[in-house]
Amino acid sequence: MALIVLAADKGAPGVTTAATALGAVWPRPVLLAECDPSGGDLAYRLPGEDGGVLNPGRGLLSLGAVARRGLRADLIFEHTQRLVGGLDVLTGLTNAEQAAGLTWLWGPLGRSLAALPGADVLADCGRLGPHPQMNDLIAEADEVVLFTRASLDHVAHLRERLTLLGRPACVVVIADPRAYRASIEEVRRIVSGWDVKLVGGLAHDPKGAELLRGQWGGRLDRSLLIRTARDLAGRLVAQLAAEAAANAAPGGQGRTAGAPVPAPRRGPGPGPGPVRGARS
Repeated sequence: MALIVLAADKGAPGVTTAATALGAVWPRPVLLAECDPSGGDLAYRLPGEDGGVLNPGRGLLSLGAVARRGLRADLIFEHTQRLVGGLDVLTGLTNAEQAAGLTWLWGPLGRSLAALPGADVLADCGRLGPHPQMNDLIAEADEVVLFTRASLDHVAHLRERLTLLGRPACVVVIADPRAYRASIEEVRRIVSGWDVKLVGGLAHDPKGAELLRGQWGGRLDRSLLIRTARDLAGRLVAQLAAEAAANAAPGGQGRTAGAPVPAPRRGPGPGPGPVRGARS
């Protein structure tokens, strides 16, 4: 399976919402791991499978306590919880101070997430930059997905981050539905010539984001957020599959690893199946 890092640069919004939406519709078994050293809020934002609150002490914090004796991929699911709707999550740190004692963790965590049996991992890494130790986790990722808005300042930060990243990445535009395709095409034009595998989109949909906080079901499934997340998830999984096939081909024949994969459809549109959880 694969480790997919989801992140943004200065000022770029919505990584946690995007990560949760992608996890809800991911077409393969998946774990959402909250890996932001600045602290996360999944434990307080989303209800658990039974409708109650998640335990903020069970997740990355409890995993870090046992990982000093050695971290194996099969230990990770002992520290996960399940959201309403069925998505498995590894909740993150609750504040930045906790990260000060865990600077050693990110490399071993990246290697373990990349080797997790039976599931892809969507790693919500928040905003890149303030925590250079995150480079150890990013180095283990099969894909890096950077989120941006279509505004000039956000795209300028994106281009700087692409330069600093030093590896191919995917770009996702958080786009106003009224100018959805135009926003994506504008960002695609600006980053052309840079080391970008694909440029996709996710609708800026505050109502859909509110539904994602607990009201899972038919209304959420029809939201622009979920419809565009399903399209994006399909493209990312197709990208991963193409790269895996290219890497497995004798002599590296076939599609070049990292080459863009065509979108299965363009723009927001309903996809098959309901919003569902990660593992049965």
